[in-house]
Formats: sequence, C-alpha cells, structure tokens
Amino acid sequence: MTGTGSPAVPPRTPAGAPRTVLVSGDGGSGRTTVAAATALLAAGEGRRTLLLAAADPHRTLDRLLGAELGTAPAELRPGLFAARLDEQTAFRDAADRVLGRARTLFDLLGVEPLDREELSALPGAAHLALLDALRTHADDARWDAVVIDAPPVAELVAALALPEQLDRYLARLLPEQRQAARALRPVLAAFAGVPMPADWLFEARAWAEAELAEVRALVDAPGTTVRLVADAPAGPLAVAALGAARAGLALHGRPVESVLVDRLLPAGEGFLGALHDSQQQQLAALRDGWDVPVHGLAHLGHEPQGWADLAALAEAHAPALALGPGGGLPAEWPVEDLLRTPEQVLVWRIPLPGATRRDLDLVRRGDELVLGVGPYRRTLTLPSALRRCTVAGAALREGVLAVRFAPDPGLWPR
Repeated sequence: MTGTGSPAVPPRTPAGAPRTVLVSGDGGSGRTTVAAATALLAAGEGRRTLLLAAADPHRTLDRLLGAELGTAPAELRPGLFAARLDEQTAFRDAADRVLGRARTLFDLLGVEPLDREELSALPGAAHLALLDALRTHADDARWDAVVIDAPPVAELVAALALPEQLDRYLARLLPEQRQAARALRPVLAAFAGVPMPADWLFEARAWAEAELAEVRALVDAPGTTVRLVADAPAGPLAVAALGAARAGLALHGRPVESVLVDRLLPAGEGFLGALHDSQQQQLAALRDGWDVPVHGLAHLGHEPQGWADLAALAEAHAPALALGPGGGLPAEWPVEDLLRTPEQVLVWRIPLPGATRRDLDLVRRGDELVLGVGPYRRTLTLPSALRRCTVAGAALREGVLAVRFAPDPGLWPR
C-alpha cells in the first residue's frame, strides 16, 4: 500500500503526549531498519503508531517497507502508519506563518511579499522541518507512539538546539526591558526622543516565543527519548565516536535512552570469527562504560528487506526495541555551595557522559558560559549567583564537568 492517501484515524482518548522516540546514529542505514522494527513492534503491541522518515533523501525507508511514502500518514499495517517529511512544504508553511506576521512591515516599506511558490528551502530547513514535525505529530491525540527515523547525531543535535538559539537571538533583538517599556512608548517618544518598536513587533516577538516554547516543551517531555544505533564496533575508534555523540546530546540536555549495536556477527572461525571476537570485546566495553542499556542486534545474514525481515528483527529483539514509559526528565545541572568550606567556591556540575578532557572547550563571556564538547557548542546563561563570580577552574570526572566559581570581591555582598 502506498503512502499517498490520508485515511481517517479515530482519535484516541487524550492521556498526555504520545511516546516519542528519535532513532539516530552515525549516518548508516541501520537506524532506519531499527526505527521501522521498533514501530512495527509498537503497533503489534496495540499502540496506534506513526513511523516518520525525517532524514531519508534516498528513500531507504520506502524500499525497506515496499511503499511509496507521502507527507500524509498512511496505514501500512494494522495500527502502523507511516509518512515522510517534506522539507520544501515544511519550509513554506513556516515561511507563511512568519511572513504573515511581517505583513505590516512589508506594507510600511511598500514591498510585495513573496508568493508561496516562490519560496525554496534554505540551508538548515531540514532542522526546521524536524522541529515542525515534533510540534505537529508529538502532540497529536491520534497517536500512542511516534517513532522518528531521525538524521545522524550531529544534525539531530543541531535541530534540537535550534529553539534555544533562536530564543536567545530574539532576546537580544528585543530584550525584556524594552518590552516592559512598551506602555511608556508615547511618553518616551514625545519627551525623550527614544524610538520604540511598533505594537506588531511586540506581538510577533510574543508569537515566536510561544512557538519556540511549545517545541521545547515537546522535546523536553519525559516521553520523548533518543535511541542511538551504531554498526557493530570493530575497534575503539567506533566506541569513542559513540561517546562523542552521547556527549553532544547531553550538552543540549538530551539524555540517551539506550544504545542498539547493529549487525553483530555470529561466532565462527577465521577472519569472521576474529571480527566477531573484536565486536564482542567492544560491546562489553560499551556495557561497562555506559550507565544506559546497551543492546546487541544480530546480523540477519543479508540486508533487511520487507516486512518479514522487520518482523523477525522485532521478534528476536523485542526487549531491546520495546517502548518503555520514557526516559524521565533531562538531568539537572545543580550549583553546589562550598563557600563555607576551605575551597570557598560555588561548583556548577554539568553532566556530560561520554565527554573527554581533550574535547572540552570553556569560555566565560559576560553572564554566559560558552561550552564546547568536540564539534558541539552551547551558550549557557549563568545562574544568577555565578554571575558575580569568576571562573576558578574546571574538572571532568566520571562524566560530570565541575566548573568552580570564586566570588568576585567587587560584586559579592560582604
């Protein structure tokens, strides 16, 4: 059955947001197979499930399922619906919302806004499409579960970080103090000559803030989790790459629910036997070094193709693929008060499982801390107490970065 239709789906009784799983990995096609098997298992357990292809330019999922997926969810198996993101459509929909809010500005400038068909997706539009899909489907009462064949980890982190980044930019362009002065605009304009934004700009700011808050709430919901899929590691470099991916997700407050190591070879002799032994050693290292479940998935002996292979994978590895209750809330980043100890510092503890010392980069900039972990970066607003301190050092131990802050005598109350 193709995915071009849009069958009626009876709404379920709302009981919170659906269980949402983002299946990501290192860029191979293994994550697509795992996402499809996860969705098939969830549907077989009686959940009304949506499988969404979010990053599949080569239509790997279409070939795997033997269906031509469209943007409208189509039922492929009892209780299992599938669709794919359309980057162009998502970009145009988002642009329509933004341009509609900016129509007043266009009228003032005498500019004719662009037609929908003139718009073409810009770089980064795929990130917006993924976020829009989360906002649309992860809060849809029709679904009990949403399984997303997500982009590789680096792209997924960039997408999940986008709402916070955009919110920071909006705060810089129109900070709270200017919004608070909105009621005084006539007085300021008449007597002080202070230019103030028009009402439509305040309204657009509030609208954008609400949109971003809605997406962030869905991303941070306890029922939204990330599963990492990796090809069976043949050496320590593959294990290190998984650790870097986990650290990048943790930096943006997104913990990893579990790791699924795909295509494990059976025991044997000769070259394949040696490769099997190496894979098992690296799998054991992952299980010893990670505090989340690490599951091994056996190689089928051929490239998975069709529902029979997916059913075999789902049946053989049901405990690993089953959807639990969720991953809980993102880890807290507490500030520990050691001012009354000999150290006389405040310590900000930031969980970064998977990070290594050589990958860390830390820069204080005003009231912000720019933290880098390998290729991933995040600008953090310091808690209020730490803004009156100077950075006195940092240390990474057992997956937690402890940043020490010493009170600045010129700013700290005596």
